[in-house]
Amino acid sequence: MTTTPGTFTDIRLATAADVPAVKAVTDAAYHHYIERIGRVPAPMESDHVADVAAGRVYVTGDPVVGLLVLDPLPEPSEDAHLFLYSIAVHPDAAGQGVGRHLLTFVDAHARALGLPEVRLYTNALMWENQKIYPRYGYDFVERRVEGPYDRLHYRKRLTT
Repeated sequence: MTTTPGTFTDIRLATAADVPAVKAVTDAAYHHYIERIGRVPAPMESDHVADVAAGRVYVTGDPVVGLLVLDPLPEPSEDAHLFLYSIAVHPDAAGQGVGRHLLTFVDAHARALGLPEVRLYTNALMWENQKIYPRYGYDFVERRVEGPYDRLHYRKRLTT
């Protein structure tokens, strides 16, 4: 599986027809963490049908090789932000810039919604992410245990 991402315009809102690919890419991207964290990562247990129907999922590639699950919280408040619930890149597309492409889209999408920042969290045992997110401008905020998940929370303040 190969892809050559272009501009973020080739990232599109997922449709019902994309649900099997959304599940397959999510499972492929997160499966290797099961043994390390001792449980199935939350994105693998998501209701992909509901997320797609709610307009929360964006995909890239043909076939789909990467995706985002986003939650905008645009109500006027001091806490308004775009929450990046999940980013997944199929392992066969690793190293081709798909993740960078998706993260660039997240920033542009948040700005288009008029939101001042992007927030996300990652499992504390997904240490690769602890190196990646700061390289893309995310600052560590706090570590929180939420149910069975030990999560590191990050945020990126956007400039206009």
